[in-house]
Amino acid sequence: MIPLWRGSSLLDAGLHRQQAYHVSFAQQESREPMTHDHPQPDPSDASDDIPALMDSNAPDPAPIPKRPAKASGKKRVETTSGSDDMPSPGNTTAGFDTVLGKIVVESGLVTSDELEQCLEEAKSIENPEDLRTLSDFLLEHDYVTRHQLDRMQKEFDAKKSSQRIPGYRILKKLGSGAMATVFLAKQLSLDRLVAIKVLPKKFSSDANFINRFYKEGRSAAQLNHANIVQAYDVGQAGDHHYFVMEYVEGETIYDRTKAEKRLHEADAIDVVMQVARALQHAHERGLIHRDIKPKNIMITGRNKVKLADLGLARAVDDEVAAKAEAGRAYGTPYYISPEQIRGEVDIGPQADIYGLGATCYHMVTGRVPFSGKNPSQVMHKHLKSELTPPDHLNPSLSAGFSQVIEMMMAKKCEDRYQTAADLLEDLELTRKNETPHYARPKVDLSKLTVKLGQAQPGESHVDEGNSGNSPVTAISITVNVVLAIIVIVLLLISFNS
Repeated sequence: MIPLWRGSSLLDAGLHRQQAYHVSFAQQESREPMTHDHPQPDPSDASDDIPALMDSNAPDPAPIPKRPAKASGKKRVETTSGSDDMPSPGNTTAGFDTVLGKIVVESGLVTSDELEQCLEEAKSIENPEDLRTLSDFLLEHDYVTRHQLDRMQKEFDAKKSSQRIPGYRILKKLGSGAMATVFLAKQLSLDRLVAIKVLPKKFSSDANFINRFYKEGRSAAQLNHANIVQAYDVGQAGDHHYFVMEYVEGETIYDRTKAEKRLHEADAIDVVMQVARALQHAHERGLIHRDIKPKNIMITGRNKVKLADLGLARAVDDEVAAKAEAGRAYGTPYYISPEQIRGEVDIGPQADIYGLGATCYHMVTGRVPFSGKNPSQVMHKHLKSELTPPDHLNPSLSAGFSQVIEMMMAKKCEDRYQTAADLLEDLELTRKNETPHYARPKVDLSKLTVKLGQAQPGESHVDEGNSGNSPVTAISITVNVVLAIIVIVLLLISFNS
């Protein structure tokens, strides 16, 4: 589900990504070498996620041909085709020029004689490359201003759009992408603002796209939580399939992180806890989100967090869908879990916890956990590369919070938090500056042991003939025994707690 607010950051990502990255990782891996030491740009500086996060079965959107400018050099009002989508306020749409004459005369901006003059000039055009319309001639004669034209066009589009979805009045277009167009509207019966996502007409005959569209609506309708964008309605009006949802005014976590570079630990914990509560609600109802990332998390001016975009959500017990998707990676490469990359059939709550961990990592370090020049390299690193501890990139982070993030992003499912409730428990302790219950520091025994017979700095070497009875050997054995006892005690304390 695509959340909506003033601005287009998430629309840029979400609308292009209702279908997620879909590829056989094994095939990608066989085609491209996996290099890890090639210097990579910081993806957090990019304007969007890795390109090509599109389902391989999805057709590419048809390019909109650019029309040549008129010879006089004056700026003209473009007319774009509106046959596939709902009319888009803010841009002249098909049909507007047809009724423009009537509108300007009825509004008192132009007299009948002035309109007739412009119509005659438009009819007298002989050059086929001269694509001027009535709008252009009205502007050239200064009968109307561009601002007046834009306002009339928006009113025309809103009126025309509102007639296509009964019960709603379209106010303006919020954004569009390859997979949908989203409008701000008013629900007339309840007098409230809503967001309406409309499937393009070019996909209205494709059963696959329609099924996915309605599946998103049905998934969202199962959830009713303060931290999840609410679904209101889904249906069809004429040739248009639409999905009505809660309108949220704010920004994405991606936008906030980009603006602030890094989020403070307290702010990040607050965001992650709200998303974790949303996931707990979804998981308890058998739904896995499968695409947790900064651009799918919105935050209002009052720091209320909303999880959005259930386009990839899947029921845990949906064996048919799981088997159909086996061997394919669905998600966003920067934040996708290892089991999703491998296309495993059994995808559980731990996949969402991994995605939330990767998102949190991005929030507090200003960088994604793993970067690469293509999706294959990024996903390979999720599988094989060791994670740089977040407090190594941001020393201001507490040790406990860093341990929590690392546990969220453990490579193996069994090493991660098993439920969102467990994660919330550790986050609450971390917020109180207490030791996390589940997340523990890693103990590297190889760094603690002392090699037998190895002289320590400042000690003199012992003759080879007496090495067996060397005091150094005795000291080394003693040190190792003491260290072993310490490790055992730490492990016992961990298990008992």
